[in-house]
Amino acid sequence: MTNSPVSSQSLETAVADLLPAFGRLLRRMRSELHHGGFNLSQLGTLALLERNGAATTADLARAESMKPQSMGTILAGLEQQGLLRRRPHPTDGRQVLFEITRKGLEERKRRKIAKREWLAAAIARLEPAEQKTLLAAIPVIKRLAGP
Repeated sequence: MTNSPVSSQSLETAVADLLPAFGRLLRRMRSELHHGGFNLSQLGTLALLERNGAATTADLARAESMKPQSMGTILAGLEQQGLLRRRPHPTDGRQVLFEITRKGLEERKRRKIAKREWLAAAIARLEPAEQKTLLAAIPVIKRLAGP
């Protein structure tokens, strides 16, 4: 039993409208940033390393739900571009840890700034009442996203 003030049919319609709208917004933001020659797996790997620190190939592959061989290819490309580096594992000489480099952090920062600038410009193009509605919805969206 839900405590929703809207009918289940209205809720289903809202969900059917909201999911593709969120998807289009995310795709639009990604397309506006022109990926800079990076695919989503590479970007996700850099984000993981920035957020969680150094990790093994296996750890990163698990986090991205892919095979270690596929992650190895991604890591090799990012390393070749100077966006991450490898270092020995402190307790297991058979393993290698990958960590993001200063260049990788700078690329992540550049992309974050570009996202913010694009979204700010998009919001600025909305009508004042639409801006107010969107800003009022932010706490609700955060609640939906969870902790």
